[in-house]
Amino acid sequence: MKKNIFYFLATILVFSLLFVGCGKQNASVKETSLKIAGSTSVFPLITEVAEEFKKENTQYNVEVQAGGSNVGIQSVLSGAVQIGMSSRDLTEDELKSGLKPTTIAYDCIVVIVNPKNKIDNLSLEQIRDIYTGKIKNWKELGGKDSKIIVVNRDEASGTREAFKKLVLGDSDFVDTAIIQPGTGQVKSFVSSNEDAIGYISFGVVDSTVKVVKVDNIEPSIENIKNGSYKITRKLYLLTKGEPEGLSKEFIDYVLSDRIQETIVKKHYIPVKYIENR
Repeated sequence: MKKNIFYFLATILVFSLLFVGCGKQNASVKETSLKIAGSTSVFPLITEVAEEFKKENTQYNVEVQAGGSNVGIQSVLSGAVQIGMSSRDLTEDELKSGLKPTTIAYDCIVVIVNPKNKIDNLSLEQIRDIYTGKIKNWKELGGKDSKIIVVNRDEASGTREAFKKLVLGDSDFVDTAIIQPGTGQVKSFVSSNEDAIGYISFGVVDSTVKVVKVDNIEPSIENIKNGSYKITRKLYLLTKGEPEGLSKEFIDYVLSDRIQETIVKKHYIPVKYIENR
């Protein structure tokens, strides 16, 4: 009888140790793996930061995927990723759901045209009229007699939501616009279509497209700070609740002075330049 009791207790002890060991292993996996998803505007920045982070912390694995701000928000809420990327402000309902946004940079949304287009300045009202379908031809703006090809983002895009809020307000987008799924696709389409107009993050502008002034104001740090360039926004990393563990370590890394002055500055405007941190 005593022998049976001994074997019974020994069996329980073995299974308990196995259970504890598995628990520690799972905790270790969670602490060394980080998944990030969301905004296509934030994606190039965070991809570069993640590569630098992994070089300095070889024990960590960081995966970054695009898909749009809404994808990032839903992925964090569902637990599919630990960090989401968003290029738009959160709604009240999203904030109430427990999402915690951390501002990592500032950005200008810029209006772009093909380099062959002679238009180099548009008023905010003219941009609104183009994107609502009121203005349909470049000649109405002093350009050539050609139909304007309006390029818009898909509904998962945070850039689209920010642009609508800042430019269109309560008005709706024209339903004949060409829809593109990402920032890169918008830039590529405009660069290869002389009559196209689009909007992208200032951080990804290159010589293949031309940035249009808005009310004769160029996008710049100074013009964001003084409020004269109107189409500006914050860029966020999102967590469910306050960031902790590896998520906090990564976000703190993004906000560190060295990363803000090197990688972030290459793409966007560092937080401290605007908020004087």
